[in-house]
Amino acid sequence: MVGDHCSLPGERPVLAQSPKPGLSCKMVLQAVGKVLRKSKGKPNGKKPAPEEKKLYLEPEYTKSRITDFEFKELVMLPREIDLNEWLASNTTTFFHHINLQYSTISEFCTGESCQTMAVCNTQYYWYDERGKKIKCTAPQYVDFVMSSVQKLVTDEDVFPTKYGKEFPNSFESLVKKICKYLFHVLAHIYSSHFKETLALELHGHLNTLYTHFILFIREFNLVDPKETTIMDDLTEVLCSSSSGSSSNGSGNGSGNSAGAQNHVKER
Repeated sequence: MVGDHCSLPGERPVLAQSPKPGLSCKMVLQAVGKVLRKSKGKPNGKKPAPEEKKLYLEPEYTKSRITDFEFKELVMLPREIDLNEWLASNTTTFFHHINLQYSTISEFCTGESCQTMAVCNTQYYWYDERGKKIKCTAPQYVDFVMSSVQKLVTDEDVFPTKYGKEFPNSFESLVKKICKYLFHVLAHIYSSHFKETLALELHGHLNTLYTHFILFIREFNLVDPKETTIMDDLTEVLCSSSSGSSSNGSGNGSGNSAGAQNHVKER
């Protein structure tokens, strides 16, 4: 029995807060404009130039957190908790948190601004239930992710909440699939919408959520390190102090990124 999926024992909430009540869309756009002029960034949905600096790696922004809690300890499986219970509770919580974080910039993630689901030099495709490859815009991809994950976490046969109900044999593989998709959403926010997140002053929330999520998926080997290599530069900066190590693929991340700047990968 999973119980209340939306809270973790001893967890300090890392929910992203909605923009301040007095912050209008016009004010946000003005703030984004200032950031754009400062960083000279490329338009969303296009392959970045090799010399383009990643704003989210700037020290003044990477040091921003909403808590200094040791997430490495928080993600560890408590002795008295069943592994599947722990995976279910955390996965459901991360789904809600990442969905909320994306919602803060969703009005800026449009079919026009993000014509593909791109993260740096990698383009992601959605695969339907028949395995058909679908090219879609970023907002469409995120909608596919959130809708499919919502369907899974509310399915009693997959994420049981009633006493005596067993988890399916395929549960771990489903959790891995969910975490891979959620990572894509987080990575897209950083790659294409960090300027808007910065203008909304929610980068501290994003950094905290990303750190917590990455340490969780590493702890239980839920996502292939090759899948997360594209964000290894950020992971090394944000998670090194929390995990004491930046292994699991981060050692050769910079080399992979440098070698892939002249073409677009497809996944």
